[in-house]
Amino acid sequence: MDSLVDGNYTAVTEFILLGLTEDPTLRVTLFMIILCIYLVTISGNLSTIILIRISPQLHHPMYFFLSHLALTDIGFSSSVTPNMLVNFLVERNKISYLGCAIQLGSGAFFGTVECFLLAAMAYDRFAAICNPLLYSTKMSVQVHEQIFSVAYVGSFVNASSFTISFFSLFFCGQNQVNHFFCDLAPLVKLSCSDVSIPAAVPSFSAGSIIVVTVFVIAISYIYILITIVKLRSTEGRQKAFSTCISHLTAVTLYYGTITFIYVMPKSSHSTDQNKVVSVFYVVMIPMLNPLICSLRNNEMKAALKRQLGSKIFS
Repeated sequence: MDSLVDGNYTAVTEFILLGLTEDPTLRVTLFMIILCIYLVTISGNLSTIILIRISPQLHHPMYFFLSHLALTDIGFSSSVTPNMLVNFLVERNKISYLGCAIQLGSGAFFGTVECFLLAAMAYDRFAAICNPLLYSTKMSVQVHEQIFSVAYVGSFVNASSFTISFFSLFFCGQNQVNHFFCDLAPLVKLSCSDVSIPAAVPSFSAGSIIVVTVFVIAISYIYILITIVKLRSTEGRQKAFSTCISHLTAVTLYYGTITFIYVMPKSSHSTDQNKVVSVFYVVMIPMLNPLICSLRNNEMKAALKRQLGSKIFS
């Protein structure tokens, strides 16, 4: 059943995700492309995690953050992509009321963890470049635990604000979500109850986290830039900058897309544009992160060569 009669209202018990397109040929093409991307995402991020765990030379704070980022990317992509793939194969992609809440909450959780981790990695680069003699103190095991505690607790609180807001909405009849996953904005449009508080609370929560993490990243890189400019050696400047370029690329891609989707006025872009950018945000970035952060890192490439060499010659 799609709905449940309750007094004068028809309470929705499941939703229909309209997806990206209704063109049968395009749906098959997109299914094949996104399936390949998802497989690369899972294998790439799992390989990153395994390589960091089995390589003693990578047991440093930066790589612990990178392994958590890889785990987060797996969770983030997996919260949306499998259901998205199903959407290409069925005529009507249904998701239960509870399933929609779980997808919304898990997407918000992993997306927020990514914000915190990118900020933590910026702080790590600041500590390594600006205060190398105090690096072991600033990035001690205790500091790691504090950072991860803030990241995961903060992400849980933010995800809870999205989930609670969803459960506070009342849906009466209309259940077609104009998106390929359960995002709060299209769900709010379907609600027949007052949406002022349910829309404002998660917006304030997510907005606060974005502002704080962007502030940490910006301040960290201002100090990093000042330190790099003061270096007398050209080689030293190039080495310092090279350790930051992959992280800066990941930050630009991630925050650029979430700014477009969640910060820019909705009147400035259409629903279809929002869907396309969301594909990049949810599907592409989790695949690109291990390529950006790992393959551009000399220590990661050296560790991979050592592991492959030891397997071949053992």
